[in-house]
Amino acid sequence: MKKMWSSVVAVTTALTFTACQSEEPKPAAEVADFQVIGGQVIDEAFFAENKTGACGTVDFGPSEARREPTPEEASKFQVRAAADNMVNVAWHVITSGTTGNVTDAQIAAQLQVLNDAYAGKGFQFQTVSIDRTNNSKWFGMTPGSRNETLAKQTLAKSPATTLNIYTAGPGQGLLGWAVFPWSYAESHYQNGVVLLHSSLPGGSAAPYNLGDTATHEVGHYLGLYHTFQGGCTGSGDSVDDTPAEASAAYGCPAGRDTCSATGQDPIYNFMDYTDDACMNHFTAGQTTRMAWAVSTYKPSL
Repeated sequence: MKKMWSSVVAVTTALTFTACQSEEPKPAAEVADFQVIGGQVIDEAFFAENKTGACGTVDFGPSEARREPTPEEASKFQVRAAADNMVNVAWHVITSGTTGNVTDAQIAAQLQVLNDAYAGKGFQFQTVSIDRTNNSKWFGMTPGSRNETLAKQTLAKSPATTLNIYTAGPGQGLLGWAVFPWSYAESHYQNGVVLLHSSLPGGSAAPYNLGDTATHEVGHYLGLYHTFQGGCTGSGDSVDDTPAEASAAYGCPAGRDTCSATGQDPIYNFMDYTDDACMNHFTAGQTTRMAWAVSTYKPSL
C-alpha cells in the first residue's frame, strides 16, 4: 500500500487554472496527492505545470505561511511551545454499514499516539466527544468533494476551539488529509483532519496502522509542510533544522540522501511519508513553527 496524503488549502491568491467540474475528484492514479482549490480539484495539466516534488502538492496559502518565524517570534513561540496546551478533539466516525466502525478503544489508542508524539511540542489532546454516522456516501468522501462538504457541514463541532477528526474510507490510496491553519477562518466547518479508518492503531492498513497518519495530518493542521516540500531548492518546508529532501521517502530507507548539501534525508520525521514504525520525531524548528502558526491563525484553539 503506497502512502498518500493531502494537505487541503483554500485559494488566497489570484490564479488562472482549469478546474475539474465534477463533484468528485479525479482518481488518485491520475493526480497523485490531491490539492483542492475553492472546493474543486485542479486538473492534471495544472498539476503537471505546478507540482513541487514527487507527490504533486501545490501550496496556495498566504506568503506569510511559507516563512520561518523571525528570531524575535521564535523566542516568543519557543516559550509557548515549552508548555503543552490542551486541544479538545471531537471524533466523527463515519461508517458504511458496519465497515469503518472504529471502536472507542481504538480512538483512545490513537489519542495516546498523538499525545506521545506531541509531548513537549506545545500540544496535548483530549477527547470531548465521539459521534457515529452511518452514511455510505460520506464514508467514501474525497478531498474537495460534495460529500466531504456535506459531512463537515453537518458534523463539525466548534471548529475554532476544537480539532475535528473524521474517520472514513475514502479509498483511492488516500490515508488522510488536513486543512492548513491559514486556509479558512477559525470557525469554518472545513477545518480539521480526515483519516482512513484502518490507519488507526489496530487497523488493517499496515504498515500505516500504528496511528501516525493522524500524527502527520495533525502536523499539517498545526502548520507544518512535508519535509520534502520544494525539493532541494528554495525555502523547502520553511523550517531550518529539517534537511532538504528531493522527494517523499517510503518504507524506512536508512542513509537516504537526496539533497547531499544539507545532510541525510529526514526519514524519521513525522512529516515525511515513511512507514509508521519509522517515524519518531518533530524537530525544534517544527515545534516553533507550530506554535507560531497556531498563535497567528488559530488563537482560539
